[in-house]
Amino acid sequence: MISIVCPVCKEECEHQVLREAAELVVQCSECGQVHRIPRPPEPEILTIKAIVSQETESQVCSVEMLDDEVVSLGDRIVAECGDEVFGVEVTGIEAGPKRVRRAKASEVTTLWTRGIEQVVVKASIHTGRTTIPLYQTVEGEEEFVVGEAYTFGGRRIRISHIKLRDGPVMRKEGWKTFARRVKRIYGYLEGRSQGR
Repeated sequence: MISIVCPVCKEECEHQVLREAAELVVQCSECGQVHRIPRPPEPEILTIKAIVSQETESQVCSVEMLDDEVVSLGDRIVAECGDEVFGVEVTGIEAGPKRVRRAKASEVTTLWTRGIEQVVVKASIHTGRTTIPLYQTVEGEEEFVVGEAYTFGGRRIRISHIKLRDGPVMRKEGWKTFARRVKRIYGYLEGRSQGR
């Protein structure tokens, strides 16, 4: 299916491709009219520079995109770093000298990204008088739920709330999010009261 303007009903609508040759034979999904159109040019594949951050290290990698493809902040894409491939999230887009929220691939000079396959989740655990900082490397798609217990940095903790990278603090019991979205987890050691 392709979306073009029908010469009969004059509306831009979906057309089914019936035959591909030097020209395409298509049928309008609105009025049923069959007509020929020139074959659209094949989109060009661009290789865009991508800076991939993985906690304390960054490396220059690349991302392949079609020239008319649009990329936005928060998009999850795949970056190639030599022979390795990483799932990344777009955190910044440079289009020439400007930083933008979205752009066509043909306008992008550099993508700033962070690895989301493996992420380090930070936690602050309150034990009454002190706060213990804990760190855990987990899959980016692992879920954390407010009110649930986890083994974290070798200790059993219960989550009281979660601060998101791109949003508010989640406090309601049962609310959940993916590890890649977590800025910091707050909680207390399992078996101790929360001491509010």
